Amino acid sequence: MSREIKYAEAICEGLEQKMAQDDSVYLMGQGVPDASQTYGTTKDIAKKYPGRVFETPVSEGAMVGVMLGSSLVGLKPVMTMARFEFLLLAVDQLVNQAAKWNYTFGGKENVSFTLRVIVGRGWGQGPQHSQSLHAWFAHVPGLKVVMPATPYDAKGLLMASIDDPNPVVFIEHRWLHGLSGVVPETLYTVPLGITKALKQGSDATVVALSYATIDAIKAEKTVAKEGISIDLLNVTTLNPFDDREIIASVKKTGHLIVCDYACSTGSFASEIISRVCEKAFGALKSPPVKITLPDLPLATTRALANFYYPTDGHIVNAIKKVLGIPVKESALSIKETDYLDVPDATYTGPF
Repeated sequence: MSREIKYAEAICEGLEQKMAQDDSVYLMGQGVPDASQTYGTTKDIAKKYPGRVFETPVSEGAMVGVMLGSSLVGLKPVMTMARFEFLLLAVDQLVNQAAKWNYTFGGKENVSFTLRVIVGRGWGQGPQHSQSLHAWFAHVPGLKVVMPATPYDAKGLLMASIDDPNPVVFIEHRWLHGLSGVVPETLYTVPLGITKALKQGSDATVVALSYATIDAIKAEKTVAKEGISIDLLNVTTLNPFDDREIIASVKKTGHLIVCDYACSTGSFASEIISRVCEKAFGALKSPPVKITLPDLPLATTRALANFYYPTDGHIVNAIKKVLGIPVKESALSIKETDYLDVPDATYTGPF
């Protein structure tokens, strides 16, 4: 009988099961021993494995160096950073050292660690604490970049990331932690490098990453009521990136919409469109569409943040536009009193 648990619970369950299976796995990060931190994704693990869960100082570069060193002697560290921006303080260790280690030593040495980082919006996060810079790290050879959108994938991809012999940046959108889905109780893995088909259709192709996938699912349900059938694909791994499902879908539908909640210029949405134009340009019946954030930092105030983020309504309109169907832009009107920086009343933060 299937059971549903939250995204955060799936991560916590997977970590606990993995630590029980493999003595080389240990956890570290600011607030990791505290069950209230990071949405409860490490709840009670410190009680069960007191010698393998470590609070860390506010020194991200040094701590990623600890991960690198300990992985070279056979350990498998998992580090949590409550905000993606903290990782920017450790870019040298991650990009210039860990990502290049295997190549530099002729494939004879591996650096196996997993960096959990949190992205996305939440009331008052502001320009320094709400960025989604996943495309930066997908650009780096030797780094694997994972962005699960469902509780099932969150657990399975995290287990696969820990097992992987390469450094993995594992990216969680803070709005996903409270979402529920079917997750097996057993320990399992979901392979890295997979683009998943969530819905089969024939009129247009919609590709989405991370939380944008949730909005894309809502949009698919809306247009289905009007007789519009879409292929909905979820990119779970940015590096290595599997574009085969996307190419095949565009050759079938001729229309492409890519939903990536990061700034437009240099976004991973741009990479997806580039691949399609290289490999399936002749199949396109309309110009591809990107649904992204504007090329601006996020304002802290709700009155401005409300006009920064796309919604499922924007995806609905994009689908209709590529199909030549008239749309009502007025349906997208946002008020200053709207709460678009929290997903629903259950959301608690800020971390």
